[in-house]
Amino acid sequence: MAVDYTVIVVYLAGMLAMGWWGMRRAKSKSEFLVAGRRLGPWMYSGTMAAIVLGGASTIGGVGLGYQYGLSGAWMVFTIGLGLLALSVFFSARIARLKVYTVSEMLDLRYGGRAGVISGVVMWAYTLMLAVTSTIAYATIFDVLFDMNRTIAIILGGSIVVAYSTLGGMWSITLTDMVQFVVKTIGVLLLLLPIAVVKAGGFSEMKAKLPTEYFDPLGVGGETIFTYVLIYTFGMLIGQDIWQRVFTARSDKVARYGGTVAGTYCLVYAIAGAVIGTAAKVMYPKLPSADAAFATIVKDELPMGVRGLVLAAALAAVMSTSSGALIACATVANNDIWSRLRGVVKSDGADDEAHDEVKGNRLFILIMGIAVVCIAIALNDVVQALTVAYNLLVAGLLVPILGGLLWKRGTAPGALAAVAAGGLSVIGLMWGYGILANEPVYYGLLISLAVYVVVSLATKPTDAEVLAAWRERLAGRGSEEAEPETPVAV
Repeated sequence: MAVDYTVIVVYLAGMLAMGWWGMRRAKSKSEFLVAGRRLGPWMYSGTMAAIVLGGASTIGGVGLGYQYGLSGAWMVFTIGLGLLALSVFFSARIARLKVYTVSEMLDLRYGGRAGVISGVVMWAYTLMLAVTSTIAYATIFDVLFDMNRTIAIILGGSIVVAYSTLGGMWSITLTDMVQFVVKTIGVLLLLLPIAVVKAGGFSEMKAKLPTEYFDPLGVGGETIFTYVLIYTFGMLIGQDIWQRVFTARSDKVARYGGTVAGTYCLVYAIAGAVIGTAAKVMYPKLPSADAAFATIVKDELPMGVRGLVLAAALAAVMSTSSGALIACATVANNDIWSRLRGVVKSDGADDEAHDEVKGNRLFILIMGIAVVCIAIALNDVVQALTVAYNLLVAGLLVPILGGLLWKRGTAPGALAAVAAGGLSVIGLMWGYGILANEPVYYGLLISLAVYVVVSLATKPTDAEVLAAWRERLAGRGSEEAEPETPVAV
């Protein structure tokens, strides 16, 4: 394993080095939080694919393939569909707003009264997303070094916190590009063909497994619908995803670069399911489906290649973890703390740039420490992530998409929808169970009904607010200075 260990250590050292390099570029709030809004199509596509394809998409995607066959691709497939929908229909408008958070967008659309409550919901979602990603380090480092769970979480979490705190979005962008390349080589170009060959090819896989393993709808229609509701719609409104859209240098980059990333996700989804199906042929009686990835890597891959593929899994976890961490810190600082202090600016203005960088860097450090501590204490990852996504979709989907698509939506309607959706989904999870499908179904319907009824029953949004909103959607009216440095490829 010496060669494998060397590959992993070099990879981790490279992540820290890029954090240090990124610190030299992050000299303003815009540079630190959204990479100066100047990523070109190549870097934008790679980093967007990296943020959405995390440990759940890699280790979990292979596990679903082991359990359900090719239909196990649906979870990651719906993530790709959500990214495609965001890129084609909404990303250009989002990029032109020149804001830093989803709550700032809500303030612009509804007149500055939707910020704190939506910020709290988004903060809870991004915090739990960062926590669940951080817990995944324990699985990977256990495979690599037979390491204690707590030490593994501290080691992996500390590296992510370090490079994220040092350089902000620039560091995360650079590391995500490396992680995108490592994942592509490790999972798509190496693990996928090796797994299929080791399993005897597709004909042997079909001969040894039940026919339902090759049924594209084998996982069940209700499960697929729930994936669409949670993951596809979740991609449309998550702060971690929007913050990457804000890094695009133009609305065209956001649209076409995101489309490329979404298509990549669809391919990645199918690859994970095929790898899991191959693992089922080779290891039909594993104790758990999630063990399929680690088992096939440890037992079937040659030295060196094994290290690269494990680095790919580590890359998947780190990209999601770092993206969720900076999103969590951005929301905590800009949408909650700054609003409570009464100094928030929703127009993208960037005064006192040096102090803004220091403040955001401090919040990343604080949130990072909190994430590591919660990850150590928390055991049930699936329940935590389910709660986070249910709150996000039921609480924020309607007011966000309503604000983008329906001019009659009002601030009271948006606030009522956030409160009704969030509270109802909590109550429904209490009644039906956290992992039940009904809470998010009914919570979303309640949020929609409240939004429409309250909006129609209250005074329309002020004409000046809507006029300013249309100006920003058209790419005009932002006070944020354009960067003077060259754009990134």
